[in-house]
Amino acid sequence: MAIINIETATMVCSVALSEKGEVIFEKVSFEGLSHASLLGVFVEEAVMELKYRGLAIDAVSVSSGPGSYTGLRIGVSMAKGLCFGWNVPLLNIPTLDIMASKALKRISDKESTESLLCAMIDARRMEVYAAIYDKSLHKIRDTRAEIVTEETYAAFLEKQKVYFFGSGASKCKDIIQSPNALFIEDLHSLASDMAILSEQMFENRRFENIVYFEPFYLKDFIATIAKDKLSANK
Repeated sequence: MAIINIETATMVCSVALSEKGEVIFEKVSFEGLSHASLLGVFVEEAVMELKYRGLAIDAVSVSSGPGSYTGLRIGVSMAKGLCFGWNVPLLNIPTLDIMASKALKRISDKESTESLLCAMIDARRMEVYAAIYDKSLHKIRDTRAEIVTEETYAAFLEKQKVYFFGSGASKCKDIIQSPNALFIEDLHSLASDMAILSEQMFENRRFENIVYFEPFYLKDFIATIAKDKLSANK
């Protein structure tokens, strides 16, 4: 089973080719908003690797958000195009699920048994996109867009330890002061982290309707005008 995994929901752009849940090719860029120029190149290199290994693609997996509106549009559009072109299924993996799965591997079995996981993506200012998971990666609180205060996660922190991670967690360190608040540094959602999840999804035949599938934006896109343009119009 060969799957192309695409992750463009955050500032990181990445593509991974996996076979039977094992990553056999990966390209990653941490350069920021370069998804539009890099994603096609990364996918082309993944396809070349497919041909070199004599493999046929079985599905395309995409990180579906929440996250960057533009990044999600780019990633999902590419995934749909590949699925139509190859006549293969589309797999949808929520971005916060990818992050929680990766975080669980960073903590010990005992710690994971006694703790919760809070995946957070920066949504500008003091707002984050966040969801909370238990040790089995079951979502115990649905994904929300929320402004973080001292009280936002107090009910969870009063009872047990909570691990915070992702691009939204770093800006919350000074606000979340509970001794039960623990932070996992430098955790990014990457296409390579999707390999096992996408294989499981394929085996369970959890396919999306390619025509109607849309990313999980969580919030409506609001276009803004650059300050220099506003000044020019005065």
